[in-house]
Amino acid sequence: MRVNRKWLAAAVAVLATVMTGCGSGFDDGAEQESGPVSLRLLVGSGTTAETRVLREQTAAWSQQTGNKVEIVQAAELDQQLGQAFAGGTPPDLFYLAPGSLGRYVENGSLHPYGHQLRTAGSLYPNVKDVFTRDGKLYCAPKDFSTLALLIDTEAWKRAGLTDADVPKDWQQLAAVAQRLTTPERKGLVVDDSADRMGAFMRQAGGWHVDGSGKPTLDTPQNLEALRYVQSLLQSGSTAFAADVDAGWAGEALGKGNAAMAIDGNWASGALASDYPNARWRSVELPAGPAGKGTLSFTNCWGIPERSSKHAAAQDLVAFLTDQPQQERIAAEVGVNPAHQQAAPKLTEGKPEMTGFAVGADYAQGEVTVQGWDSVESDFDSRVLGLAAGDDPAKILQELQRSAEQVLTK
Repeated sequence: MRVNRKWLAAAVAVLATVMTGCGSGFDDGAEQESGPVSLRLLVGSGTTAETRVLREQTAAWSQQTGNKVEIVQAAELDQQLGQAFAGGTPPDLFYLAPGSLGRYVENGSLHPYGHQLRTAGSLYPNVKDVFTRDGKLYCAPKDFSTLALLIDTEAWKRAGLTDADVPKDWQQLAAVAQRLTTPERKGLVVDDSADRMGAFMRQAGGWHVDGSGKPTLDTPQNLEALRYVQSLLQSGSTAFAADVDAGWAGEALGKGNAAMAIDGNWASGALASDYPNARWRSVELPAGPAGKGTLSFTNCWGIPERSSKHAAAQDLVAFLTDQPQQERIAAEVGVNPAHQQAAPKLTEGKPEMTGFAVGADYAQGEVTVQGWDSVESDFDSRVLGLAAGDDPAKILQELQRSAEQVLTK
C-alpha cells in the first residue's frame, strides 16, 4: 500500500502518449464473447494476505461461472499496465491507481462500467467519487485505507493518560504530543509528504485542487494547516519520520521512537510482522478549525474499453465487491471494505482498527488530475522545509505557481 509511484510517472506518461497516438491495437466495439471465458488479471504486488484472498475469491467465482482467471502480479504496476496498453495487449481486468485515472479516461482506454454493477449502490460514495468523471463511474474501488492517529498504548499509560485524553482537536493534539515527549521519544511522528499535509489541509477546510481539478494550494486554509504543522515541529514534540531514524511514521511507532503516529491501515500488518511486541491502537484524527478530515488511498478495478470480455470482467468485479467478499477482505487483509455493509468486519475482534473505520464516511480521496504526480513530488520535496523554518506562505505560493503551469496544460 505504501509503494512510491512518483518515479514512474515520466515513463508511464510516455507510454500513455503512445497509446493516444497509435491506438490500442485491438478492435473497437468487439463482439462480446459468450460461454466460458478466460480472464487475465493484472494486480499490484500487495501483501501476502491480499494475494491469498484474491486467489481464493477468483477460484470460487470460476467454480460458480465456469470461467477461468489468470492472476498476473506486476512488479511495477503502472509501468507494466502502460506497456500492455501500448503493445495492444491490455489485461481483461486490472488494478488502477487514482493518479493514473486521468490519462486512461482522456485517451478513451477505460470502459465506464461502474454504474452497471449490482453492487454500485452499496459502495462508499466518497470513494466512488475518486473514480468518477463527468458523472460516470469508470471503475469500481476494490477497497481502501484511511489515515488515523496511532497510539503506543504502553507509552500512553506511562504518561498517565486515559481515554479521556484522546485528542479531539488540534489544540488537544499539541498538548498530548508534548506530554508524551521524552528525551528518547517524540510525542508525534508524521511523514514528510503531501499525503500527510493534505489531512491537515482538509481539517482546516482546504485541499490541493477544486472540483474542476484546478490547483487551490495557496489559500488561507492551507496556510493555517502548514503553520500548525510547523508549530508542532518547532515545539519539539513532533518530528518527521526521517528525523527519528525511521522510514515511515508507523515504523517510528514500532521502534519506540514515537508515542503517536499518523498512518494508514497498512501499519497494522507491518507492525504485526516487524514489531510483534508493539502495543497500539488507532483513533480518529483530531478535528481542525473546519472539522474532521482524513484521506483515503485506494485502487479500482479497471476494464479496457476495447475488449470482448466486458460481461465476464464486470461479473467478476460485482462478485469481488459484494458484501461477503468484502467482509473477507476487511477481516483478513485489514483494509476498509468498499462495500458499506461490510465495514463492521474491519473492527470485529480488532478494536485497534477503530480509527481507520470511523473516518471511512468522510475520507478525502486522492487527486486524479493528470499531471498531479509532478506537483506532488514538488510538494514532498518542500515539506521538509517546515522543520527547517521555511515560510509556509512562500511554500504554498511557489507550489501554486508550479501547479498552475502543470495542471492547466
